[in-house]
Amino acid sequence: MKNTKKLVGIALFTAIVVVLQFLGTFIRFGPFAISLVLVPIVVGTALYGYKAGALFGLVFGITVLVSGDASMFLAVNPFGTVVTVLLKGTCAGLCAGLIYKAFEKKNKYLAVVSSAVVCPIVNTGLFLVGCSVFFMDKIREMAEAAGFGSDVGRFMIVGLVSLNFVFELAVNAILSPVILRLINLGKKS
Repeated sequence: MKNTKKLVGIALFTAIVVVLQFLGTFIRFGPFAISLVLVPIVVGTALYGYKAGALFGLVFGITVLVSGDASMFLAVNPFGTVVTVLLKGTCAGLCAGLIYKAFEKKNKYLAVVSSAVVCPIVNTGLFLVGCSVFFMDKIREMAEAAGFGSDVGRFMIVGLVSLNFVFELAVNAILSPVILRLINLGKKS
């Protein structure tokens, strides 16, 4: 019975990740959609473990590719796009789960907040690494077109990720602990 509940819970959070990613494609700050899915990745990871977190992150990555949100990069380098998108999602979920597990016994609130902060940092950090490794020529073009000249690093931080990252970090850090607390309260009643 316990395994069935866990399987159903993982399936439910996987579905939430897919739905929120598709809905998130309509909310944009700058050139990219907001990743609303980081909240269920963190909450699901706290409930079902770091392996489930890696799965949620992988599903997030697959949904990004299917939704067309990565189409600009797919046109430039399909292999680099797939590697970057799947790796950043999977690692974000995995790292969130490992951080939660590391702090869970000391303080569950600290564990979920830490996890909620780490998830968007890993997601955005690996996106920037992927941009540097696979798309630097395109990023240079974008930087020049946006008026950054040859300051590609500043463009990557300010032009590509700044508002998205701040929004994702804030939403994740605020909502993840609240939602997890509500779920745990519901379990007790």
